[in-house]
Amino acid sequence: MELATFAAGCFWGVEAQFRRIEGVVDSEVGYTGGSLEAPGYREVCSGRTGHAEAVQLRFDPQRIRYSDLLEAFWAMHDPTQIGRQGPDVGSQYRSAIFTHDQEQLRQAQQSLAEQQASGRWKAPIVTVIEAAGTFWRAEEYHQRYLERNGGSCHL
Repeated sequence: MELATFAAGCFWGVEAQFRRIEGVVDSEVGYTGGSLEAPGYREVCSGRTGHAEAVQLRFDPQRIRYSDLLEAFWAMHDPTQIGRQGPDVGSQYRSAIFTHDQEQLRQAQQSLAEQQASGRWKAPIVTVIEAAGTFWRAEEYHQRYLERNGGSCHL
């Protein structure tokens, strides 16, 4: 199994979208890309920790390619919005790809360049690509939230 980590707005909807993809074996939502050790939801929502709401996936590369996960990432959110996705506003909702190795970095950079050149987006893409750091698992009530509670997200 390999890991992939993405931030594309509220992690409830992002997780639900990725869990539908064949080859995604497991997922967890959490916080990454910030400075505070072991942040909680309220701290991340304050905007002072620098973390993004993110989804970390375990996927089977024999069943799905990382490039396919990147395509799903671009399709599920608006990567031109700074600090928001739909009605969710704040730096924790930013668009980001957190890479786990040099090959993921290469593919993410190539994918971003292709998306920008495609003409699909009316504004410049603001998605950041950075090396994956510590992923802090979110509180249990956030895990598979839409699957357990129903409802929908803006995605």
